Amino acid sequence: MNWFQALLPREDQFFDLFEAHAETLVKGAEAMRAALEGGPETAGWCEKIVEHEHAADAVARDVLYAVRRSFITPFDRSDIRGLTNSLDDTIDQMQKAAKAISLYEVTAFEPKMRELADIAVRCAALTIETMQKLHAMQKNSERLNELTELVARLESESDTVYDEGMKALFLAHRTGDAMGFIIGAEIYDHLEKVVDRFEDVANRVNGILVEHL
Repeated sequence: MNWFQALLPREDQFFDLFEAHAETLVKGAEAMRAALEGGPETAGWCEKIVEHEHAADAVARDVLYAVRRSFITPFDRSDIRGLTNSLDDTIDQMQKAAKAISLYEVTAFEPKMRELADIAVRCAALTIETMQKLHAMQKNSERLNELTELVARLESESDTVYDEGMKALFLAHRTGDAMGFIIGAEIYDHLEKVVDRFEDVANRVNGILVEHL
């Protein structure tokens, strides 16, 4: 029996994987912000985002495999899958932004786009701290609630930045450059949704806290 138990995943392995998953979000958000500096380096940074998304997929597979072969999990399997999916959706959205930038060969970006990316970087930092503290939910409950609230505030801030950016984009292109407006609007949409996905992660964590504290 001891030999059999040694083959089973450790309960804390899940927290290690959550943290590794969040680390890919940090790297992805930083690469996205760097891409939005524009210029000839943009394409290379977009490729980095894709690399980080592939790394996140590998972590997600490890989590789902561990769920299947574990008798004991730190919280409900559905919550583990839901949190993993939310983390994965976040970097998937970054990849969508990178894909749009690459597809349309955009190398110059609006200031509000960079502001949205700055917010995403801040959300990523809060998310990895959340994953680091999740292994001791009761001990860290106050800080965990603070972290999720901070992400929610940043998401609200991102809505304002998005609206301001779209207004400026419209004013800049209303005299005729329809394609420029369409491309810019798509990039804005992807960037705003990245922050939305970070809020989804925070909401997942809130749900886990409610159930287990």
